[in-house]
Amino acid sequence: MRKRLGLLSFGHHQHTPGSQAGGAAEALTQHIDIAVGAERLGFDGAWIRVHHYQRQFASPWALLAATAARTRRMELGTAVIDMRYENPLMMAELAAAADLISGGRLQLGLSRGSQEPALRGYEAFGHHPGPTDDSRAGDMARAHTERFRAAITGAPMAMSDPTETGATVPLAIEPRSDTLPQRIWWGSATRQSAQWAGEQGMHLLSSTLLSEDTGVPFAQLQTEQIELFRDAWHRAGHPGTPRVAVVRSILPIVSDRDRALFGAAAAQGSREHVGVLGGAVSRFGKSFIGEPDTVVEALSKDEAVRTADTLLVTIPNLLGSDENLRILENIAEHIAPAALGWSRSR
Repeated sequence: MRKRLGLLSFGHHQHTPGSQAGGAAEALTQHIDIAVGAERLGFDGAWIRVHHYQRQFASPWALLAATAARTRRMELGTAVIDMRYENPLMMAELAAAADLISGGRLQLGLSRGSQEPALRGYEAFGHHPGPTDDSRAGDMARAHTERFRAAITGAPMAMSDPTETGATVPLAIEPRSDTLPQRIWWGSATRQSAQWAGEQGMHLLSSTLLSEDTGVPFAQLQTEQIELFRDAWHRAGHPGTPRVAVVRSILPIVSDRDRALFGAAAAQGSREHVGVLGGAVSRFGKSFIGEPDTVVEALSKDEAVRTADTLLVTIPNLLGSDENLRILENIAEHIAPAALGWSRSR
């Protein structure tokens, strides 16, 4: 199977020295421009991170639809939507509309949620899981996911009012995109949640952070996660081929400009880190920054990258459209063919 290559943007916008995205308008419109340019470079997907209460991308539907209208071929993904914050039925309507505009190109990554700056911020969105321990919020996210997935398959969500319609019949959410249920992913940070995703028949997204640590290198632990996911998918008897996407930070240094921007980060980024995040001992993956030969060699040894069918590369979107497209062109030309066996889509 041909490896897919996509970009992942967090959509940062802030007034800092060198920032080309001082506000949300710049971050949003530049993402569309970057996606259009990346498609011309042969990239297979443009994915966005969803965060609330931060100067980043938030609810994704307007941006997905706008990007769909400007592109024709590439996948448009989310990595990931925090389901603690979502109204499942409204989300089903918005997702179907964006998918129909795209011609069936959405790849929706969902999750039980990551760290947000707001204390129980989902409650301000109208979602109250009960007692405030994290497990209850996680249960709510999974319940929202189950209802959303049922809604997009056309399962009845309400009954008609006989005084208005003259009948009592089950009603499904509209509009609907028939193939969207086959393109739902779960963002997993542990082996346990990866196994659950496989049991549920959702594809797997695994980022540069794992919320567990067993003492083995990041790529090895992530590969264990992928293997558990695939085994669970097949044991559950789900049809089709389960997909796996992993995320990496890749910054090739091919010019003096690159060296000035990224050279200082090369040594620091090449090391993995272990720390406590959200109360869990977590392992953070390394970045791949350096001369192309060095980056290609390191990526070629990354067993999780080899095992996955899709690689998403994070972009420093604050640098603006031109710089990011130059970085993506360097990845497409100097890194992906040699490290992944990737070929450009046309």
